[in-house]
Amino acid sequence: MTVSGPRGRLLTTRRALLGMAGAAGSGLLRPARAETTPAWRRPLAEADAVIGFGHTGPITDGGWSMVHDRGVQAVRRAFPKIRTIYVESVPYSADATRIFRQFVAEGAQMVFATSEYGDFIKDVSDRAPDVAFMECDGTNVTGNLGWYYVAHWYASYIIGIAAGLMTRTGKIGFLGAFPIPSVYASANATLLGAQSVNPSVTLQSITINAWFDPQAATQAATALADNGCDFLCGIMDEPAYLRVAVQRGLKAAMWNTGMLDYGPEAYVSSVDLDFNDFYVSQVRDLLAGTWQPQGRFLTLGHGVDRDAWGPSVPVEVARQADAMRTRLLAGYNPFRGPIHDNHGRLRVPEGVTLSDLEIYHSDWAVAGVSGLE
Repeated sequence: MTVSGPRGRLLTTRRALLGMAGAAGSGLLRPARAETTPAWRRPLAEADAVIGFGHTGPITDGGWSMVHDRGVQAVRRAFPKIRTIYVESVPYSADATRIFRQFVAEGAQMVFATSEYGDFIKDVSDRAPDVAFMECDGTNVTGNLGWYYVAHWYASYIIGIAAGLMTRTGKIGFLGAFPIPSVYASANATLLGAQSVNPSVTLQSITINAWFDPQAATQAATALADNGCDFLCGIMDEPAYLRVAVQRGLKAAMWNTGMLDYGPEAYVSSVDLDFNDFYVSQVRDLLAGTWQPQGRFLTLGHGVDRDAWGPSVPVEVARQADAMRTRLLAGYNPFRGPIHDNHGRLRVPEGVTLSDLEIYHSDWAVAGVSGLE
């Protein structure tokens, strides 16, 4: 665990934490009586506040966890008297439960899981009703647990337009970690954007069972290039497939943050995330005693957007893609029927528009997507 206080003091104790957490759990996580007002509903002095963050990867990954760590830094700047604690590379196992319990044992009044941990965090939040919990990419809302996520499908749609205009082979290659809703939403939005300007475009996906595995991502990107894909995109926490695009003379769009420096000649753009304002607002609400558990999306222009276009993107391509961005910012929703899945079934009838929540829970691929079932 890494701890920072008002003076930037750092303490690394992650291994010790995993051994201590089980013993610390039972007495500290007893549910409060139903009539007790939760602590997070009462104002809290900044100097007394402890905020915990559990990251799915290393904060030096250049992507997802790094972006969330920027949010932690923003909290420290906004509230210099607050103590923040965090653990990197939290596993998807019982160890996650121990880590979240240890945050409570350390006195955290608010805990963020910066990726989906499902029952691992819900079990802890159920037993610690005086602590506010938020889960990124989660689904649960309880008495003291909420979720947050980015409506990244709009930025993906914009980038998809650029892909549809720039591909020469008509084949987009997509890398994902697992066949889960966030990956379906990204792949579907990218292809639908591409097909809006180039109806014959298809998208081939490969999932590598990890968010951060540069070697596997490199192998998958190479396989996609070998299969004729000349535009690579996806949801990965590092820039491995951009390097493949540079080596093979392809184009690539990234995820999490701007990655121009890793391959400017191949770089098109990125789904660019910014959790800074969100984390600061959540902590501010906690201090004021006004925080409430709920689910919420960070929307286009407010936590998620496209990065600046790379130098090889033609002016006309950028203009056409940005015309759609302007429409999206004005409230237009392009995810409207008829939309068929990749088995030919009508999923969205004509005249029906998918809501953000429906896109968020997608578990099917649109027509033209292969390799994602």
